[in-house]
Amino acid sequence: MPRPLINRLFSIIGNPLAQSYSKTYWNEKFAERKMTDCLYEARELKTIQDFIPYLDSKPNLHGLSVTIPFKEVIIPLLDEVDPVAQEIGAVNCIKIERSDGKRILKGYNTDWVGFTESLKPLLKPCHKKALLLGTGGASKAVIYSLSKLGIEITQVSRSKPGTIRYEDIDEKVMSEHLVVINATPVGSFPAVNKCPDVPYQYFTPEHIAFDLIYNPIRTLFLQQAELKGATIKNGWEMFTGQAAEAWRILFSL
Repeated sequence: MPRPLINRLFSIIGNPLAQSYSKTYWNEKFAERKMTDCLYEARELKTIQDFIPYLDSKPNLHGLSVTIPFKEVIIPLLDEVDPVAQEIGAVNCIKIERSDGKRILKGYNTDWVGFTESLKPLLKPCHKKALLLGTGGASKAVIYSLSKLGIEITQVSRSKPGTIRYEDIDEKVMSEHLVVINATPVGSFPAVNKCPDVPYQYFTPEHIAFDLIYNPIRTLFLQQAELKGATIKNGWEMFTGQAAEAWRILFSL
Protein backbone atom coordinates (compact mmCIF):
# COMPACT_ATOMS: atom_id res chain seq x y z
CA MET A 1 0.00 0.00 0.00
CA PRO A 2 1.54 3.36 -1.00
CA ARG A 3 2.45 5.80 1.77
CA PRO A 4 0.04 8.76 2.03
CA LEU A 5 1.28 12.03 0.60
CA ILE A 6 2.65 14.29 3.36
CA ASN A 7 1.12 17.69 2.69
CA ARG A 8 1.68 19.14 6.15
CA LEU A 9 5.08 18.75 7.81
CA PHE A 10 5.85 19.79 11.38
CA SER A 11 9.13 19.65 13.23
CA ILE A 12 11.11 20.34 16.38
CA ILE A 13 14.42 22.15 16.12
CA GLY A 14 17.09 22.26 18.80
CA ASN A 15 20.39 20.76 19.85
CA PRO A 16 20.54 18.19 21.33
CA LEU A 17 17.24 16.40 20.72
CA ALA A 18 18.02 12.95 22.14
CA GLN A 19 15.94 13.76 25.24
CA SER A 20 12.90 15.01 23.31
CA TYR A 21 9.68 13.01 23.01
CA SER A 22 8.02 15.53 20.69
CA LYS A 23 8.37 13.52 17.47
CA THR A 24 6.74 10.42 18.97
CA TYR A 25 4.07 12.42 20.79
CA TRP A 26 2.91 14.42 17.76
CA ASN A 27 2.99 11.53 15.32
CA GLU A 28 0.90 9.48 17.75
CA LYS A 29 -1.63 12.33 17.84
CA PHE A 30 -1.73 12.46 14.04
CA ALA A 31 -2.29 8.68 13.92
CA GLU A 32 -5.09 8.85 16.53
CA ARG A 33 -6.86 11.51 14.49
CA LYS A 34 -6.17 9.73 11.19
CA MET A 35 -4.37 12.82 9.89
CA THR A 36 -2.43 10.79 7.35
CA ASP A 37 -1.25 13.87 5.45
CA CYS A 38 0.68 15.12 8.51
CA LEU A 39 4.14 14.16 9.72
CA TYR A 40 6.33 15.45 12.54
CA GLU A 41 10.12 15.21 12.36
CA ALA A 42 13.05 16.17 14.57
CA ARG A 43 15.89 18.25 13.18
CA GLU A 44 19.04 19.09 15.09
CA LEU A 45 20.55 22.37 13.93
CA LYS A 46 24.17 23.14 14.67
CA THR A 47 23.56 26.88 14.92
CA ILE A 48 20.69 29.31 14.39
CA GLN A 49 22.26 30.16 11.02
CA ASP A 50 20.99 26.77 9.81
CA PHE A 51 17.37 27.75 10.48
CA ILE A 52 16.49 29.59 7.26
CA PRO A 53 18.20 27.02 5.00
CA TYR A 54 16.21 24.32 6.79
CA LEU A 55 12.96 26.21 6.15
CA ASP A 56 13.90 26.68 2.50
CA SER A 57 14.43 22.93 2.14
CA LYS A 58 10.95 22.13 3.49
CA PRO A 59 8.29 23.96 1.47
CA ASN A 60 5.51 21.92 3.10
CA LEU A 61 6.55 22.87 6.67
CA HIS A 62 3.56 24.30 8.57
CA GLY A 63 4.75 24.54 12.17
CA LEU A 64 7.72 24.21 14.47
CA SER A 65 8.50 23.48 18.07
CA VAL A 66 11.65 25.21 19.33
CA THR A 67 13.83 23.96 22.16
CA ILE A 68 17.32 24.48 23.63
CA PRO A 69 19.29 26.55 22.66
CA PHE A 70 17.18 28.52 20.15
CA LYS A 71 14.14 29.84 22.06
CA GLU A 72 15.59 33.34 22.43
CA VAL A 73 17.89 33.77 19.42
CA ILE A 74 15.17 32.75 16.97
CA ILE A 75 13.00 35.79 17.70
CA PRO A 76 14.77 38.23 15.31
CA LEU A 77 14.19 35.77 12.46
CA LEU A 78 10.41 35.80 12.85
CA ASP A 79 7.93 38.03 11.02
CA GLU A 80 5.50 38.31 13.93
CA VAL A 81 5.73 37.55 17.65
CA ASP A 82 2.72 37.11 19.91
CA PRO A 83 2.63 39.84 22.61
CA VAL A 84 2.95 37.30 25.44
CA ALA A 85 5.96 35.63 23.81
CA GLN A 86 7.44 39.08 23.24
CA GLU A 87 7.04 39.89 26.94
CA ILE A 88 8.51 36.54 27.96
CA GLY A 89 11.42 36.93 25.56
CA ALA A 90 11.31 33.37 24.29
CA VAL A 91 9.48 31.44 21.57
CA ASN A 92 8.88 27.70 21.55
CA CYS A 93 6.13 27.45 18.90
CA ILE A 94 6.15 28.82 15.36
CA LYS A 95 3.20 28.83 13.01
CA ILE A 96 4.12 29.04 9.33
CA GLU A 97 1.65 30.68 6.98
CA ARG A 98 1.96 31.45 3.29
CA SER A 99 0.38 34.31 1.38
CA ASP A 100 1.04 35.28 -2.24
CA GLY A 101 4.07 33.04 -2.27
CA LYS A 102 5.54 34.66 0.85
CA ARG A 103 6.36 32.66 3.98
CA ILE A 104 5.20 34.24 7.25
CA LEU A 105 6.64 33.03 10.56
CA LYS A 106 4.57 33.71 13.69
CA GLY A 107 6.11 33.02 17.12
CA TYR A 108 4.33 32.01 20.32
CA ASN A 109 5.22 30.77 23.79
CA THR A 110 3.23 27.81 25.08
CA ASP A 111 5.69 26.75 27.79
CA TRP A 112 4.21 29.14 30.32
CA VAL A 113 0.72 27.67 29.80
CA GLY A 114 1.92 24.11 30.39
CA PHE A 115 4.00 25.10 33.40
CA THR A 116 1.17 27.06 35.05
CA GLU A 117 -1.34 24.24 34.60
CA SER A 118 1.12 21.74 36.04
CA LEU A 119 2.34 23.71 39.06
CA LYS A 120 -0.88 25.41 40.18
CA PRO A 121 -2.59 22.34 41.75
CA LEU A 122 0.42 21.84 44.06
CA LEU A 123 0.50 25.35 45.48
CA LYS A 124 -0.43 26.12 49.08
CA PRO A 125 -0.51 29.46 50.95
CA CYS A 126 3.05 28.83 52.20
CA HIS A 127 4.44 28.77 48.66
CA LYS A 128 5.19 32.47 48.31
CA LYS A 129 8.77 32.38 47.02
CA ALA A 130 10.47 30.26 44.36
CA LEU A 131 14.09 29.47 43.70
CA LEU A 132 14.57 29.22 39.94
CA LEU A 133 17.64 27.35 38.71
CA GLY A 134 18.74 28.52 35.27
CA THR A 135 18.47 31.59 33.05
CA GLY A 136 17.73 30.16 29.59
CA GLY A 137 14.65 30.38 27.39
CA ALA A 138 12.65 27.90 29.48
CA SER A 139 13.30 29.92 32.64
CA LYS A 140 11.79 33.01 31.01
CA ALA A 141 8.44 31.24 30.60
CA VAL A 142 8.62 30.10 34.22
CA ILE A 143 9.28 33.67 35.39
CA TYR A 144 6.22 34.89 33.48
CA SER A 145 4.08 32.13 34.97
CA LEU A 146 5.27 32.64 38.56
CA SER A 147 4.67 36.38 38.25
CA LYS A 148 1.09 35.70 37.15
CA LEU A 149 0.68 33.37 40.14
CA GLY A 150 1.97 36.04 42.53
CA ILE A 151 5.08 34.09 43.53
CA GLU A 152 8.30 35.97 44.24
CA ILE A 153 11.30 34.71 42.28
CA THR A 154 14.99 34.38 43.11
CA GLN A 155 16.95 33.23 40.09
CA VAL A 156 20.13 31.17 40.37
CA SER A 157 23.01 31.01 37.92
CA ARG A 158 26.78 30.62 37.84
CA SER A 159 27.53 34.27 37.20
CA LYS A 160 24.68 36.17 35.48
CA PRO A 161 23.95 39.64 36.94
CA GLY A 162 20.74 39.92 38.92
CA THR A 163 20.90 36.33 40.15
CA ILE A 164 22.39 34.58 43.15
CA ARG A 165 25.08 31.95 42.81
CA TYR A 166 24.61 28.28 43.63
CA GLU A 167 27.10 28.60 46.47
CA ASP A 168 24.86 31.29 48.00
CA ILE A 169 22.04 28.79 48.58
CA ASP A 170 22.12 27.95 52.27
CA GLU A 171 19.62 26.73 54.86
CA LYS A 172 18.11 30.23 55.23
CA VAL A 173 17.60 30.62 51.47
CA MET A 174 16.02 27.19 51.24
CA SER A 175 13.71 27.84 54.19
CA GLU A 176 12.48 31.06 52.57
CA HIS A 177 11.94 29.51 49.13
CA LEU A 178 9.57 26.56 49.38
CA VAL A 179 9.33 26.10 45.62
CA VAL A 180 12.54 25.02 43.85
CA ILE A 181 12.43 24.73 40.06
CA ASN A 182 15.08 23.22 37.83
CA ALA A 183 14.94 25.02 34.48
CA THR A 184 18.39 23.84 33.43
CA PRO A 185 19.10 20.79 31.24
CA VAL A 186 21.27 19.28 34.00
CA GLY A 187 20.12 15.72 34.67
CA SER A 188 18.37 15.14 31.35
CA PHE A 189 18.98 12.07 29.19
CA PRO A 190 21.62 10.80 28.58
CA ALA A 191 23.51 12.45 31.51
CA VAL A 192 21.03 11.14 34.08
CA ASN A 193 23.62 10.83 36.86
CA LYS A 194 23.97 14.62 37.17
CA CYS A 195 21.92 17.16 39.11
CA PRO A 196 22.00 20.88 39.93
CA ASP A 197 24.38 21.80 42.75
CA VAL A 198 21.95 22.74 45.52
CA PRO A 199 21.95 21.72 49.23
CA TYR A 200 19.42 18.90 49.10
CA GLN A 201 19.68 18.35 52.85
CA TYR A 202 17.55 21.47 53.36
CA PHE A 203 14.51 20.23 51.44
CA THR A 204 11.50 19.61 53.71
CA PRO A 205 7.97 18.20 53.35
CA GLU A 206 6.77 21.78 52.78
CA HIS A 207 8.91 22.13 49.66
CA ILE A 208 7.87 21.61 46.05
CA ALA A 209 10.67 20.40 43.77
CA PHE A 210 9.69 20.88 40.12
CA ASP A 211 11.93 19.73 37.27
CA LEU A 212 11.15 20.85 33.72
CA ILE A 213 12.93 17.70 32.52
CA TYR A 214 10.70 14.70 31.71
CA ASN A 215 13.34 12.31 30.40
CA PRO A 216 14.16 10.63 32.75
CA ILE A 217 10.85 10.61 34.61
CA ARG A 218 12.54 10.98 38.00
CA THR A 219 15.74 12.98 37.72
CA LEU A 220 18.41 12.84 40.38
CA PHE A 221 17.25 16.33 41.43
CA LEU A 222 13.75 14.99 42.12
CA GLN A 223 15.00 11.81 43.78
CA GLN A 224 17.11 13.70 46.29
CA ALA A 225 14.35 16.20 47.10
CA GLU A 226 11.87 13.36 47.57
CA LEU A 227 14.16 11.69 50.10
CA LYS A 228 13.61 14.75 52.31
CA GLY A 229 9.84 14.55 51.93
CA ALA A 230 9.39 17.25 49.30
CA THR A 231 6.49 17.10 46.85
CA ILE A 232 8.03 16.42 43.44
CA LYS A 233 6.87 16.84 39.87
CA ASN A 234 8.61 16.35 36.56
CA GLY A 235 8.07 18.21 33.31
CA TRP A 236 5.80 15.69 31.56
CA GLU A 237 2.53 17.44 32.35
CA MET A 238 4.12 20.75 31.38
CA PHE A 239 5.21 19.15 28.09
CA THR A 240 1.76 17.80 27.27
CA GLY A 241 0.13 21.07 28.33
CA GLN A 242 2.34 23.19 26.13
CA ALA A 243 1.85 20.73 23.27
CA ALA A 244 -1.93 21.01 23.61
CA GLU A 245 -1.64 24.80 23.44
CA ALA A 246 0.67 24.51 20.42
CA TRP A 247 -1.91 22.25 18.75
CA ARG A 248 -4.57 24.91 19.33
CA ILE A 249 -2.33 27.54 17.77
CA LEU A 250 -1.30 25.47 14.77
CA PHE A 251 -4.72 24.02 13.93
CA SER A 252 -7.27 26.46 15.34
CA LEU A 253 -5.99 30.02 15.27
